[in-house]
Amino acid sequence: MDHHHSIYCILPPHVLANIAEKGTPNQRTKALQTIVMAEQMRGRRRGIETMAAFSAPLTAVSAVKKRTVYDAKNGTTLPGTVVRNEGDDPVADVAVNEAYDGSGVTYDLYYDIYGRNSIDGNGLKLNSTVHYQKSYDNAFWDGQQMVYGDGDEDMPEAQRLFNRFTIAIDVIGHELTHGVTQNEANLAYWDQSGALNESFSDVFGSLVKQYQLKQNAKDADWLIGQGLLGVNVKGVALRSMLAPGTAYDDPTLGKDPQPGHMKDYVTTIQDNGGVHINSGIPNHAFYVVAQEIGGFSWNKAGMIWYKTLVDKLTERSTFQEAADLTYQAAAELFGVGSLEQLAVKTGWSEVGITVGDVVTLPAQPGNGCLPQVLRMLGVAAKS
Repeated sequence: MDHHHSIYCILPPHVLANIAEKGTPNQRTKALQTIVMAEQMRGRRRGIETMAAFSAPLTAVSAVKKRTVYDAKNGTTLPGTVVRNEGDDPVADVAVNEAYDGSGVTYDLYYDIYGRNSIDGNGLKLNSTVHYQKSYDNAFWDGQQMVYGDGDEDMPEAQRLFNRFTIAIDVIGHELTHGVTQNEANLAYWDQSGALNESFSDVFGSLVKQYQLKQNAKDADWLIGQGLLGVNVKGVALRSMLAPGTAYDDPTLGKDPQPGHMKDYVTTIQDNGGVHINSGIPNHAFYVVAQEIGGFSWNKAGMIWYKTLVDKLTERSTFQEAADLTYQAAAELFGVGSLEQLAVKTGWSEVGITVGDVVTLPAQPGNGCLPQVLRMLGVAAKS
């Protein structure tokens, strides 16, 4: 299995496997088609990453938001036909507008709060393709752009499992954050490092939604993909950071398998070692940290996680290392023994991980995150 080049899809493979086994004939056919398409896209992404590895170093560019939305017109050729460019007025197609707006809010969160110029930190143009394939049940980051299927919108409501995949802004933020991770820690996509890869996408996907709604930690729903499930599906979202394992329990989709504590860690060879399953553990840790700190989660809790992703994690980092490094980052940002650092300790403790004895050093001049940290502290003081 080529773990490094897995396609980053929002819909976990265990959900598709359940549909392929338990769904109606039409649902089963669509699930199998989606699984096959993911395998094909893995090859495309491998080629993209290979070309990127041999490309010339980027020259710094000015921070200007650049979005283009394409229409695949139910085909598979990417990117498709241009339907909306940066600065264009909204169009009649709601999926186009959702893709445009969602990538814009994601850009704004990363730039306004963390000082990051787009997904690659160097002004990458945010390309999105909607109406990919016919009734495609997924959305993914292919290493270069976002791609969205329409879900089951062509089916009778009673048989509809998924709505269009642009409907949930946290799904957009989640998938674009895979691009951030790809350009930073590049967390290997299997076992605990892969679950961390998924968790960081859930964290910042949720923060994109909260940033758009201007919600604080207490008022946010902490659901990933709320609104994506059809009205007859027994569930509220794809995942819950507040209560992993409770997002859905449906005859066709199965039951949400996410654990929220290390005692329930799932050892499996499926899903690259359970990357969409065990991500519930660090997800819940972040939720607790955000609640402990309070206020807007993108400020302090988000900054700790962002600094850890950009400056500290490595390709094969484990949950324990993520706990230790977020604890260290909190000390560098807010001080040893600060409320924020103690909140990090509490968050990981709640999921069964005790932070180690980490040497905590103050941030040094020249740290790439320092200008953003200073700006963030000014913002945080208002929250």
